[in-house]
Amino acid sequence: MKILIGFAIAFFAGLVHAQAFPNKPLKFIVPYPPGGGTDILGRALGQVIGESVGQTVIVENRPGANGAVGSDIVAKSPPDGYTVGFAGSSTHVLNPLLYKLNYDPVKDFTPISTVATTSFVVVVNPTQASFNFNTLAELIAYAKANPGKLSYASFGNASAGHLAGEMFKYQARVDMVHVPYKGSAPGQADVIAGQIPLMFSDMSGMPHVKSGRLRALAVTGGKRLSFYPDIPTIAEAGVPGYDVQGWFAVYGPAGLPRPVLDRLNAEFVKALNNPAIRERLTGLGLEPSTTTPEGLAALMRADREKWIKLIAEAKIKAE
Repeated sequence: MKILIGFAIAFFAGLVHAQAFPNKPLKFIVPYPPGGGTDILGRALGQVIGESVGQTVIVENRPGANGAVGSDIVAKSPPDGYTVGFAGSSTHVLNPLLYKLNYDPVKDFTPISTVATTSFVVVVNPTQASFNFNTLAELIAYAKANPGKLSYASFGNASAGHLAGEMFKYQARVDMVHVPYKGSAPGQADVIAGQIPLMFSDMSGMPHVKSGRLRALAVTGGKRLSFYPDIPTIAEAGVPGYDVQGWFAVYGPAGLPRPVLDRLNAEFVKALNNPAIRERLTGLGLEPSTTTPEGLAALMRADREKWIKLIAEAKIKAE
């Protein structure tokens, strides 16, 4: 009898919690600096979700260690749903495969939903005399003729941009030097300034392509993007079989109550079905995408298996 009473109390407490949630401001942790794709994504969704639930959403940038600093903050937050973090293939698949971290990507988090998928884009400075490449074929030819002389930027060690670059080196049989940055925006700025020849950038660099400050040579995914159909894939541009994509997702700390988890999932799904948000994301080169919490967990497992194989074949190591 006592067990049944205890179960009933817990059940109704969960219902009350779900009905009351959220009754104070929410915090979205973005583990990268302002200005990058994850930051833009987090702020856009934060505004829409805040309006939907009637609460302020505070977006907090906590960059460092390619997203590991911010992700660790989420992992150590109270499991009440008021602090969630943006993450992706870098923070929850690639980092754990290459580094010893303070968090376990499975045990320390509750998956909530994917929010977007993306390709990356190879960008160069169109005015830099020494490395003024018009096509990816020209870049490959130069790299083959000048091993080790080209350097490329990414948005962090073990980031999807880094791994995209290393797979390009491996499959194109070229030697380039990786230079990691603490986010997309600073890397893009140095390519624009002529401080580094090229970058495997996320799609937050596309406004610079449109303005003419950067030139896009190719995208990393297996097919052209519907919103940038004129940019060839790396496979089309000279590296057959190349296909690297990334994904963005939102997680809470481990132990989120199921009613709170379901409410958060529903709010993200609702926000990503908002036409204005979808238009905003596709304008950034992001494909809106949602899953159940279980679907996100399955995606992470599948991505991990793929990258374990590729990292071993390409002999990729943390720097």
